Amino acid sequence: MDEFPGAIAPPPAEAPYYEPVGDEVAVFEAAWRSRLPVLLKGPTGCGKTRFVEHMAWRLGRPLVTVSCHEDLTASDLVGRYLVRGGETTWVDGPLARAVRAGAICYLDEIVEARKDTTVVIHPLADDRRLLPMEKRGELLQAPPEFGLVISYNPGYQSVLKDLKQSTRQRFVALEFDYPPEPLEARIVEREGGVDAETAARLVRFGRMTRNLRGQGLEEGASTRLLVHTARLIAAGIPPRAACRAAVARAVTDDAELVAAVEELAGTVF
Repeated sequence: MDEFPGAIAPPPAEAPYYEPVGDEVAVFEAAWRSRLPVLLKGPTGCGKTRFVEHMAWRLGRPLVTVSCHEDLTASDLVGRYLVRGGETTWVDGPLARAVRAGAICYLDEIVEARKDTTVVIHPLADDRRLLPMEKRGELLQAPPEFGLVISYNPGYQSVLKDLKQSTRQRFVALEFDYPPEPLEARIVEREGGVDAETAARLVRFGRMTRNLRGQGLEEGASTRLLVHTARLIAAGIPPRAACRAAVARAVTDDAELVAAVEELAGTVF
C-alpha cells in the first residue's frame, strides 16, 4: 500500500468532458508551454478539477492530484525515509514523483495545507523550477514537461487560511465561476443523464439556492451537486426527493434552511 496520496494517473484514452467558458484553455496551454505555474480560483464544484483533468489529457501529460488538508506536511509532498523489511529506504512523495515523471501536479485547495508546507513549492513555482529534497540531499530539476497547478476557493478565505502574496505572485491566475445558465444546463444534461427540460429546471433551482448565500447558507448548490441530483433522478428517484438528498441536506445541517431549500425545489418541480 502506498504511504503517500496522489498516485500518477496516465492520460485517459478519451478526453474528460469539459465545456470551455472563456479563454482558460488557451491561457493554460500558453502557461504550460512557457513553464509558468497556474492558480485556479473559484467556488467548490464549479469545474476546476475537471478542467485540470481535461488539460492534462490535451497536453498528453500524466496527472498527480493531491487534496490538501491541514495535516499535510512538506514530507507528505516531497517524500521521506521509511523502514521496509528491516531496511530504511527513501520513498518519493507525490510532488517529487510528478517532477521526475514530467507530470502535471495539481494541489487542490492549497490554502488548507500548513503554511510551512506551501513554502516547499516556491522554488518550483519560479524560474528555478527546483524541488529541494533536503532529507535526501538532492535538488530535483523539473523537466520542461512538468506543470504545477494549485487551486483555492476565495469564498473560504480567512485570516488563518489566506494565500500568501509570496506564493500567489508566482502563478498565472485563472478565475472560475459557475457556468452561464444555458451552458450549465448542457453540462447537467450530459453529465447527469437527464433530458434538457429537467436539466434546465435543476439549474434554475441551483441558482435560487446560490441566492441564499450569506443568508444562512455558506454556499449554494454547485454544478457538481446539480449533476448528482440529475443522476439520482435518472436512477428513478423523484425530483423533489433527489433535490432534498443531493442538495438541501448536502449544503446545510440547519433544519430551517433544509426546509427553505426544499421549498425552492418545490417551485421548479
